[in-house]
Amino acid sequence: MLELLWLIPALPFAGFLILALFGSRLSRQSAAVIGVGSVGLSAILTLGIAIRFISSPPADHAFSQMLWQWISVDAFQPAITLYLDALSLVFIFVITFVGFFIHLYSSLFMYEEEGYSRFFAYMNLFVGSMLTLVLGNNLLLLYLGWEGVGLCSYLLIGFWYKDSENGYAARKAFVVTRVGDTAMAIGLFLLFTSFGTLDIQKLLQQAPQEWTINSTQAVLAAALLLGGAVGKSAQLPLQTWLPDAMAGPTPVSALIHAATMVTAGVYLIARTHVLFTLAPAVQTAVAVVGALTLLMAGFTALTQRDIKRVLAYSTISQIGYMFLGLGVGAWSAAVFHFMTHAFFKALLFLGAGVIIFVLHHEHDMFKMGGLRKKLPVTFWTFLIGSASLAALPLITAGFYSKDMILWYTFAGEQGNDWLWAAGLAGAFITSIYTFRMVFVTFYGEAQAEITHKPGMQLKVPLIVLAVFSLIAGFIELPHTLGHLTLFSHFMHSALPPTEVLHESVSLELLLQVIAAIAVLLGIYIAYHIFIRNRSIANNLTASGPGALLHRFWYSGWGFDKVYDTLFVNPLVWFAKINRNDFIDLIYTGIAGTSREFHRQLTRTQTGRLRWYATGIVIGAIITITVVVYL
Repeated sequence: MLELLWLIPALPFAGFLILALFGSRLSRQSAAVIGVGSVGLSAILTLGIAIRFISSPPADHAFSQMLWQWISVDAFQPAITLYLDALSLVFIFVITFVGFFIHLYSSLFMYEEEGYSRFFAYMNLFVGSMLTLVLGNNLLLLYLGWEGVGLCSYLLIGFWYKDSENGYAARKAFVVTRVGDTAMAIGLFLLFTSFGTLDIQKLLQQAPQEWTINSTQAVLAAALLLGGAVGKSAQLPLQTWLPDAMAGPTPVSALIHAATMVTAGVYLIARTHVLFTLAPAVQTAVAVVGALTLLMAGFTALTQRDIKRVLAYSTISQIGYMFLGLGVGAWSAAVFHFMTHAFFKALLFLGAGVIIFVLHHEHDMFKMGGLRKKLPVTFWTFLIGSASLAALPLITAGFYSKDMILWYTFAGEQGNDWLWAAGLAGAFITSIYTFRMVFVTFYGEAQAEITHKPGMQLKVPLIVLAVFSLIAGFIELPHTLGHLTLFSHFMHSALPPTEVLHESVSLELLLQVIAAIAVLLGIYIAYHIFIRNRSIANNLTASGPGALLHRFWYSGWGFDKVYDTLFVNPLVWFAKINRNDFIDLIYTGIAGTSREFHRQLTRTQTGRLRWYATGIVIGAIITITVVVYL
């Protein structure tokens, strides 16, 4: 069964090729069957391979499959080789499983849109690229998938390219992530010059033998990889592209935020964890970046009116939790939160898409309201996803994964009280903005009329993802609820366990109770402000300091304005004054000089022989003079 591993990325790529070459000749039904079916077959294969892989002895929990030699230049001979272990298995499961339901949802959501087959071609390429990224056994193949998802994000964010704002959002995503990608590319050059290989397993074996902890090479390599990760995963300071990426269709938002692209940075750090353990300062920076990002994005989400932008900032914040876990050495906890987050965030985006779909593309939550009874399936599934995002205690998957990160942040060898306090504050803020979104959207008086109901192709993905948003957490019960740590035990074949300084069941229980109280208090505050007395929110934002703070948070803490001032505006100014490109002037000047010499020489061609004879005599005199005196 494992020998079929190559088919998992090959099927979406095949779907892309068919749709790209013949999509204009295919009916919409045929395009949907190819687009959805290719990812569905990959999901089925992933399930079969997962069963075979998990049932194999622990010693066999790593499988390599070389397909062909890619490059052979002297000692540099990277191959197209796929590598499957516990880490890559979790990622391909999420990519194919969640990706399939997003594709199924898209088959109805995008049915009336122009470019239907083109949409599925891009989506298939997106999934194939992400699968290549997580299955590549060397950093060069990983980088190919890395750039592939970057290209697809540009194509999909700007899918409705006739609107100039969508094109701008796509370009912004492409340019901002290129900053991180450049850092990552430099990091790959550094690793190759140091070890002579980009094979990930060889690098992880050689690095501890040749580099000492906190050595310059180790710190620089880890910092450059972190630069790539913050760009792709929209963490500080390169987070500005992700909210604007909401310009793309809602299924694209779900795919980018839940199963692909923004989690690539999490995978990169987890996969190269040895390099980060050799650079403790950089690993601490990962935790600090995560903590600051989750707080910044959480406060910003509190002020947004667009339901998709609330979810976008929520994604930035939740990936901040993953970075926090990675930074304190809670590798398995971070990957576990990646998995649960994929379920509930895909659910929330698809649920928001249903609302937008039936309300004629309305995005403003404050123009919705009263949808609880009109869209019961959407309401209950959206409520489950919101509860999981807010980490409602005991019954949601998000509680167990987030609780693991908070526990290791407090008790882990590399954690500390400040990071734990930031994570706890983030959980409190998350519960407020999440249930603000629920109460404003589904409760109160209806602000818009629904003219049609969502079909089963929209409802089925919501129901399935809602189930997983509830039950997925039970594969990793905390110690206080039992000793079943199935997920961590499985992940330890690929990632090291987290060292805990204060192993105490009573302490862990106390921290869980504190986190639960913070979440429940946040939900109550959201209920009190947005159900019982909405004038409170208006009064808070009407005052001078409150209005100023609201505008500051609403703008994403002014990062776009700072970047426009420092980078965008100077570049635009220079482009305007340099319309005739001074580089071009060099070449046009050479051509102009040649033309002028030609024009002057043509004036000597008069056809009069005596002028020609005079010229010959003058030339001879000059030549003889030069020879005699020089």
